[in-house]
Amino acid sequence: MPSVKLISDCGATKSEWTLVGSGKVKTVITQGISPYFLSGEQIQELLQKELRSKLKNVSVDEIYYYGTGCSNPDNVAIVKKALRKVFPEATSLEVTHDMLAAARSLCGDGKGVAAILGTGSNSCFYNGKKIMKNSPGLGYVLGDEGSGAYLGKKVIQYYLYGTFDEELRGRFDLTYMTNAKEILENVYKKPLPNRYLAGFAKFLAENRNHYMIENIIEDGLNDFFFNHLCKYREIWSHPVNFVGSVAFGFRDVLAQLCHSYEFELGTVIKKPMSGLIDYHS
Repeated sequence: MPSVKLISDCGATKSEWTLVGSGKVKTVITQGISPYFLSGEQIQELLQKELRSKLKNVSVDEIYYYGTGCSNPDNVAIVKKALRKVFPEATSLEVTHDMLAAARSLCGDGKGVAAILGTGSNSCFYNGKKIMKNSPGLGYVLGDEGSGAYLGKKVIQYYLYGTFDEELRGRFDLTYMTNAKEILENVYKKPLPNRYLAGFAKFLAENRNHYMIENIIEDGLNDFFFNHLCKYREIWSHPVNFVGSVAFGFRDVLAQLCHSYEFELGTVIKKPMSGLIDYHS
């Protein structure tokens, strides 16, 4: 009997779980999991309710969990404990971070620079086996340049500062039906502010070709190139690859920036799962 594997790509906004080796490929989507924002008990409850309940009568042999926040050993321990309680039958359990998921998915066994541009952002140089260099991820408050949260924050700033012209302000009001008080309350008082901020990046995708929108996109992604990608000397001899909703949505801008910086643009994909299935096969 082939080993039944459960592979996960867990971001801050949503998580994708794929079961392979059980005769067919089955995918389950759950809400995002970040051990920075959720306790072990909350993660266990979420997994039981949203995942295990949809995998009835399935015995999982191996689990490969890639998740945001799992470069921190304390967070790894929290997630492992929750997974063991929900899947006690699993004999093999690997919990690691989303950066390694991106590298394995994008580069496979090859060398290259891998970058994540989703709700958050991150990057690394991967030698085909392991991550050799990693630009520090400072989270949505101090960093995450080029991410959905970073770009969404710019949208809110333009709106609240009155920088948007009348046309864009009208579009924003029709789209979000919100106000300064509600925005500030969500950012400073409610849980998961990074996810809330990232929701405003959609406004950029829906209003392309306006010069203010293009400026926000180009400046935000350029901040990622300048502060992170330029720090890898390997980027001059290996391709730079991207994964994430922001990367995929604004891949035309990434291509322009790579041309400007004289980087070789490799693969740009929305999700890492297909590459991870190939890798673990």
